[in-house]
Amino acid sequence: MIVSSECAELLPAISNVDRILIARRNLRDLALFLSVAASRFDYCADFTRNDRSAFLALLSGARGRVTSYRVCEQSKMRARIYTDLLGVRVRDMHTIDYNLALLQPLGVRAASSAPHLDLPPSAYEEAGALRREWKMTSPYVILHPGATRREKLWEPGRWAELIEQLGRNDGLDLVLTSGPSPDEQAHIAAIKSKVHQQIIDLSGKTDLLTLAALIGQARLLVTVDSAPMHLAAATRTPQVVLFGPTNPFHWRPRESPALILQGKSATPVTEFSPTLPRFAMSQISTETVISAMDSLLSLRAAAQTS
Repeated sequence: MIVSSECAELLPAISNVDRILIARRNLRDLALFLSVAASRFDYCADFTRNDRSAFLALLSGARGRVTSYRVCEQSKMRARIYTDLLGVRVRDMHTIDYNLALLQPLGVRAASSAPHLDLPPSAYEEAGALRREWKMTSPYVILHPGATRREKLWEPGRWAELIEQLGRNDGLDLVLTSGPSPDEQAHIAAIKSKVHQQIIDLSGKTDLLTLAALIGQARLLVTVDSAPMHLAAATRTPQVVLFGPTNPFHWRPRESPALILQGKSATPVTEFSPTLPRFAMSQISTETVISAMDSLLSLRAAAQTS
């Protein structure tokens, strides 16, 4: 498996892979190219269809090189690299289903579509250490407001309202998480400047594996369309997810109990279409998010007492 360096933190949680190579997008990739060229693979499935992945597919020397027919629309020259151009496109399918479809020429059929991570003990140890350091003794809710794209961000004032609402529940610890990027940290700072409620700020203090372990033990995650949403899906943690410019048809979690909010709808979205328009995050009301949170927290409490 070849992955980008941005995903490297998650690799210890991915099992049943014989060898992993990392693409770093710099001169160190020369070693990657040489390794792929020397291995002479039997099959190669290209999930990304960019120039780098096409070059790696060519270097693999595989007798079967698989990708979507959409590569023809990007570059007819690049399309000649592949032996199998499948009639699937990601815009018509959930992303998981699209990726699994590309494995069918390799004989992989009826594979589970449920995301799964084998978190190593060290991830739970790091999560436990953080809980002890911050004296997290109660069940907790994680709020992850950040995203790499600014148009996915919800207003800081509305996040602050959620925190104040959750803070009225004395039986919950409130945990704030985010990535380390300057934009995400600025967004977190704006939220904290409007909050009077006590909150545990772990923003920028966890790697992806530790964050996954924390999410896996949380009562609830509230987030935008970002990596933690997929971590919650892999750990079956209930979550409320705010979608705006991206289409939940392609990216929504399908395994964990999840309520999807988008646009002006006062209730969670239950019908999904590949042709949904873009929505501004500002259209999602605070009241709708609070209602969704209360619903999942009530269900979780009922399940634990029954």
